[in-house]
Amino acid sequence: MTEIIQLGAMAPDFTLPDQNGEMITLSQYQGKKVLLSWHPLAWTSVCTDQMRSLDRNADRFAQKNTVLLGLSVDPQPSKSVWARALSIKHFKILSDFVPLGAVARDYGIFSEEHGASKRANILINEAGMVIWVKKYEIHTLPDVEEVLGKMK
Repeated sequence: MTEIIQLGAMAPDFTLPDQNGEMITLSQYQGKKVLLSWHPLAWTSVCTDQMRSLDRNADRFAQKNTVLLGLSVDPQPSKSVWARALSIKHFKILSDFVPLGAVARDYGIFSEEHGASKRANILINEAGMVIWVKKYEIHTLPDVEEVLGKMK
């Protein structure tokens, strides 16, 4: 079993498609904090609430120089339809589908048992270093206030 990425580690760079088919590379956000908000699968209730909560609070994250990225192993076309269904307008939802869960594996949060990522928030600082990590139980909605409280 792979352990979740450790504090102080450099965040592995990646390039993944977002809900609009645009290729997003982590390193393009150097100079900003980045919150990688992992959800196991689109179209489930807790994942829906997690992404809607981020979208509602996107301005608060932006005030803290933080880019939000939602990630799961769902294919890009599914992410596109899901983002439209949820009216996600303020951040990008990325597809870690090809190869399945490769980025989730790099961050140590892929579940072989479920064939999906675990639910986790990983905060990366302006220099690309992991500064906060929290894994959640599958049915636990991350508390957006807790996440915002980790921002300096």
